[in-house]
Amino acid sequence: MRGQPPAIAFRPLTDADLPLLHDWLSRPHVVEWWPGSPTLAEVAAEFGPAIAGTVPLQCFIALADGTPIGFTQSYVPAGWHHEGWWLDEHDAGVRGIDQFLANAEQLGHGLGTAMVSTFVARLFADPAVTRVQTDPAPANGRAIRCYEKAGFIAVREVDTPDGRALLMYRERPAVIDALREL
Repeated sequence: MRGQPPAIAFRPLTDADLPLLHDWLSRPHVVEWWPGSPTLAEVAAEFGPAIAGTVPLQCFIALADGTPIGFTQSYVPAGWHHEGWWLDEHDAGVRGIDQFLANAEQLGHGLGTAMVSTFVARLFADPAVTRVQTDPAPANGRAIRCYEKAGFIAVREVDTPDGRALLMYRERPAVIDALREL
């Protein structure tokens, strides 16, 4: 990002956003790392429960200076045990995140780092959130660098229902400050 960084904001995903999200999920740079290239009906089936609030998943359209630039979601890992995810995570304060930028030409310019950093700060505004985790593919060097710039550290590789992943943590800022004082 050159010059003044854009103001990053998030608005909840709505049914009206599903065609846009479908388009984004079909783009080659997203398909490379996000599961499949779903139909519009599959997108509606996957994200409809989050829009309706019937699953522990919150989905958002990310905006830069008011313009849609990507997608992000947050979930409680301990709430996904029934899906085969995060069986060792029992802290209800942990949040998992996934996201992508919609436009390939925006990759590698700091916009993703700004989006992730802003979203993590939003999550940590809730005092109940103890840690934020993410799980990029180990070969997705661009995402890993983005998360590292946003303060995440690699913990270990794990097997997930979507395949091998690099588990990364971002601790609450107060936790990091306390560790530095030791």
